[in-house]
Amino acid sequence: MTRHEMTQHEKINILMVDDQPGKLLSYEVMLQQLGENLIKANSAKEALELLLKNDVAVVLTDVSMPELDGFELAELIRQHPRFQETAIIFISAVHLTDIDRLEAYHRGAVDYISVPIVPELLRAKVRVFTELYRRTKQLGILNRELQHLSSRLIVMQDEERRRIARELHDGLGQELTATKMILDGILLQETSPQLQRQSVAEACALVESSLRQVRSVSHLLHPPLLDEVGLLSALRWYLDGLTKRSGIQTFLDVQPIEFPRLEPEQETAVFRVVQEALTNVYRHSGAHNGWVSMTKRDGGIVITVRDDGKGVEESVAHFSPGSIGIGIGGMKQRVKEFGGELRLTNAHPGTLLEVIIPAVTRAPHTAAITA
Repeated sequence: MTRHEMTQHEKINILMVDDQPGKLLSYEVMLQQLGENLIKANSAKEALELLLKNDVAVVLTDVSMPELDGFELAELIRQHPRFQETAIIFISAVHLTDIDRLEAYHRGAVDYISVPIVPELLRAKVRVFTELYRRTKQLGILNRELQHLSSRLIVMQDEERRRIARELHDGLGQELTATKMILDGILLQETSPQLQRQSVAEACALVESSLRQVRSVSHLLHPPLLDEVGLLSALRWYLDGLTKRSGIQTFLDVQPIEFPRLEPEQETAVFRVVQEALTNVYRHSGAHNGWVSMTKRDGGIVITVRDDGKGVEESVAHFSPGSIGIGIGGMKQRVKEFGGELRLTNAHPGTLLEVIIPAVTRAPHTAAITA
């Protein structure tokens, strides 16, 4: 396996080094049950060449070899920055004293196995280090994704602030300026009552338009319906608005019809997931229809968003590193915070997004107060 990002299902490289082909074959037989990628080297020199071409989790090496022995090989491996954390396991039928073992650990060994080898023991030791390597790699990928999401989030926040500022300046600001000019004109000029009434009517119309813009901006930032009457009303309001703005026909199905109120944080999370999913439908899918369903089932909530558009690439559906943007990444993080799961599949036609999270319903007295 060459140096690239790994996924949970990719095999891990294990390098076996021995100058005797028979021993290499025996190691292969013992370790093949692990299901990993076994690489064989007949000398320390060949092992170094293979290491430079592959990512290796574990090096299993004999101590007694011509030219460079296992101790010298381990020292050379440890000198390379890429292999500072590579697990090195020594195998020896000759060097069995405590001094030999100390020398091995001094050169960078993580374990020292004597011959005859117990196959189950060897597999157990190698499995520990391969799993540690896999999890370390996965943690590195998650950290890089988190850094990418964090940087993208900052950019998105700045873009959103600029958009809101532009809307306030170009829309609300212009209308308020025009309103002030009309009112100033009424105060400064002696006009007929009819012209004054006309000017006041114009000012009132501009004020009403300004109020609509303020409500629109504030609702998009955080729908008041979400706090006042709950998630279902907020979703219906948002879907109606999306249909009017985009022309995409939207449909909402809820089971049971009397859906319980959830905790405020969970209602906000579900609303934002649906909002982001439908935003992606509008921006990327070319869909004509979108369906949203929410079902309470076995103590959990299942939310689906489906469209009849062009679908997504397989790398996006599998959440491959580097293929998903801030929107999908944000949805995954929101769902993960509630111990849930997010799935994305092609529905032929369109895309199906499915979210499963444990339900946290409000206490009866809380629901009564906020209903």
